[in-house]
Amino acid sequence: MKKTINLEYLLSIPDDYNQKANMDYPLVLFLHGMGERGSDLNAVKANGLPKLAEEQNFPFILVSPQCPLGVERYSTWLLHIDSIYALLEDLITQYRVDEDRIYVTGLSMGGYGTWEIVKQHPEKFAAMAPICGGGSVEHLERLKDVPVWAFHGAKDDVVPMEESQVMVEALRSAGGNVKLTIYPEATHDSWTETYNDPAFYTWLLNQKRAKGRIIK
Repeated sequence: MKKTINLEYLLSIPDDYNQKANMDYPLVLFLHGMGERGSDLNAVKANGLPKLAEEQNFPFILVSPQCPLGVERYSTWLLHIDSIYALLEDLITQYRVDEDRIYVTGLSMGGYGTWEIVKQHPEKFAAMAPICGGGSVEHLERLKDVPVWAFHGAKDDVVPMEESQVMVEALRSAGGNVKLTIYPEATHDSWTETYNDPAFYTWLLNQKRAKGRIIK
């Protein structure tokens, strides 16, 4: 049975999509932070990739869902993993997506969501990049075949740097392919420097889903 998609979202398509009818494109899922929750999609453009997509053309399909507030003040991405996954599945049927090059990145609350959705669906993603996030180390071994590049500010006073360090060390102990970049002077905003760095996109788009990982 097809799951219901109850998330609004922004979608950015590469400029040359219609000119290259035989080409499949990478897809990047972006998960925003807590301040962008609600029902105003323009809020999703406040930070990160959707903000940059207003000014430049990315060589990948970018989907940026919005986490609803609803009646739950503390609504987070962790409550909407199934809907995010259903959205991805729907986009794959509508657009020419290279299913070996699906990525997820997110900041703050979206960093937590990034860890969680890949934990639940490791077969789907070629790589992940959580920024100033964290999560539970339970079942983290499920990510051992998914390349991870995490980022955090050393002076983050919203999400302590240790949140990323714990996840990275646990995954490394489980045999994961993981690295962590710490910005010595950054506070909570460790995403601006990350998303402005061409090396980030080079690394991300060079990752392909490991052979043998089957889409379920």
